[in-house]
Parts: sequence; structure tokens; C-alpha cells
Amino acid sequence: MELAYIPSPSRGVLHLGPIPLRGYAFCIIIGVFVAVWLGNKRWIARGGRAGTVADISVWAVPFGLVGGRLYHVITDYQLYFSEGRDWVDAFKIWEGGLGIWGAIAFGAVGAWIGCRRRGIPLPAWADALAPGIALAQAIGRWGNWFNQELYGRETDLPWALHITSVTDGRVPGYYHPTFLYESLWCVGVAVLVIWADRRFKLGHGRAFALYVAAYCVGRFWIEYMRVDEAHHVLGMRLNNWTAIVVLVLAVVYIVLSARLRPGREEVVEPAAPDADDDTDAVDLDKKSEDKKSEDGKSEADGDAESAEKKPTAKKSDADGDAESTSGATDGEASGSTGDDTAAATDGDAVTAPSDTAVDTASGTKDEAGSAKKS
Repeated sequence: MELAYIPSPSRGVLHLGPIPLRGYAFCIIIGVFVAVWLGNKRWIARGGRAGTVADISVWAVPFGLVGGRLYHVITDYQLYFSEGRDWVDAFKIWEGGLGIWGAIAFGAVGAWIGCRRRGIPLPAWADALAPGIALAQAIGRWGNWFNQELYGRETDLPWALHITSVTDGRVPGYYHPTFLYESLWCVGVAVLVIWADRRFKLGHGRAFALYVAAYCVGRFWIEYMRVDEAHHVLGMRLNNWTAIVVLVLAVVYIVLSARLRPGREEVVEPAAPDADDDTDAVDLDKKSEDKKSEDGKSEADGDAESAEKKPTAKKSDADGDAESTSGATDGEASGSTGDDTAAATDGDAVTAPSDTAVDTASGTKDEAGSAKKS
């Protein structure tokens, strides 16, 4: 009895008139937008300018799509160039078939071109975009669900994927939904990179290397479960060997980079070409402010000078009043003293003769009296 399973869509394309709307393409496009959105936020947080991630993605995304398709076609060439196959199908990217290894390698070349044109370091840009790439993969894997591809061994688990298509030798049944396993794993990788970047301040490409290493670990065991046709080397699928090699390279890079270039970049993006205009505007504003400051200072100096002059004038008036008062006082004092002295002198002069006359008269009288007695 079938209790639970993940159903597969009856078809992976809808037609809006003559325009086909393919679920696989929509998943890829949505994943790219999410990666650019998150990468832009992280780039700005690192000190970069808004829009830089999108500008460089214009180079990275097309290169990544071409590289992913090339890797898929080369490693699964029998699907396009063997007997009974049409090699033109190799260009039908909308039917599925992108190798993440080729997408990352070629995407890095495109990103390097874009970074070189903008004059920014590629490792710093890759660090900012790393979690977004993991989320883009998580979303893009649902395109495999629309195409009913890349599933694992048969299983009776409740989350088994129900395959109904018989195209390209598929056998309807219930299989491990490896697309779902990888999607969930990529979400976990994105969370891990964000946490580690905040905790350890990863720089110089180490956040991107951590994403690569963590993805390889998950891809190894998920690839081991898949049952679709693939090349084997020494008993293992080719993608398993690729995951091992890339994992080792990523770990070695993290260790060597931490020793040779510890810490994180202080400057991730120099001034953009239009920064001169902004600088001129700032300079003009600064000059205007300086002019206002100078005018204000001149007015303040003028007020200060006026204030200094006014007390001086008042002081002069006060001095004049003081002199007048002093003069008046001195004059009055001099006049009073002179008058008093003159009056006193006159009085003494008048009084003195009178007293003398009296004394003389008295003396004469006394002498006359004495004479009579004698």
C-alpha cells in the first residue's frame, strides 16, 4: 500500500502561446537572482558598492552556464554522440544537464574578467557570493524534479520520489529523491558559510573555499546513491573522484591562505569611476560650508570690534565726565578756599586794627588815670 511519496510533475514545460515556460529554466533563473541578491547584501556589508555583484555576475553567469554544459556534455558524451543520438541535443540546455564543476570553473573565469575590469579582488567577491551560490544550487536542483532526472536507488521510504516517465530508459517506480537531498544539503552549506564567516571573519577566498569543501562532502555521498548512467573510474563514479580532488584542493587552500594571508581584506573595492562627481559635489558643499563659516566669523569679528569700540567710547565719556566733575570739584574747592582765605584775611585785617586801637586807647586812658593820681 502506498502511504506517502513525492509525486513528479506530469510535465516540465507549460506553453504561454508560442512561448514555452520550462520549470528547469525557471529554477536556474530564480537561483541566479537569489545568489546576486544575497551576494550584494554581503558585498555591501564588506564595504563594497551596491550593484557591483550584479555587474560582475553579468560576466560570471554566462561563463558558468557554458562551462556547466560543457562539463556535462564531455562527461556524458554518449548521450549526444553515440549511435542513434542527435548531437544537436547537446545545445538544448533547457532539457537539463549542467555540471556544477564546469559551472564553477568557467564562472570563476568570467568573474575574474569582471573583477579585473572593476579593479577589485576576485577572492573577496567570491567570499561574498559563496552562500548565494549554495542557495542557487539548492533552488536549481528542483529543475531536476521537473525533468524527472538525477534520482537515486529504489526505496520504500515515505519521501520516495515517484518517477512516471519512460524517456531515455527510465523505469517508473519509487526512488531516493537525490535532488532533494542535495537541495537540503546546499541550504545547510549556505548556513554554515554565513556562520563561519561571521564567527571567524573569513577572507581572501576562504569563505568560498569552505563552501566548495562542504559541498564536495555532501556531493560525494549523494552521488554514490545515484543510478543514472555515468562513467566509472576504479569502481567509483567520475563525479565522486572529482569531489575528492576538489575537496582536497579546497582544504589545502584554506590552510595555506590562513597562514600566508590571515585576517580579512580591509578594502574590497576602490572608488568607482563616478566617485569623482560625488567628490566634487562634496568639495563644493564643503567650500560652501567653509564660506558660510568665514562669513559668520567675519560678522562675529565685526560685532566684537563694535563691542570693543563702544566700551571705549563710553570710557571716554566717563573720563570726560570724571574730568568735568574733577574740574568742577577742584574749581569749587579752589574758589571756596580762596574766598575763605580772603575773607579770613580781611576779617583778621579788620579785626586786628580794631583790637589794637582798643588796646591803645585803653593804655592811654590808663596812663592818663595814673597821671592824675600822681
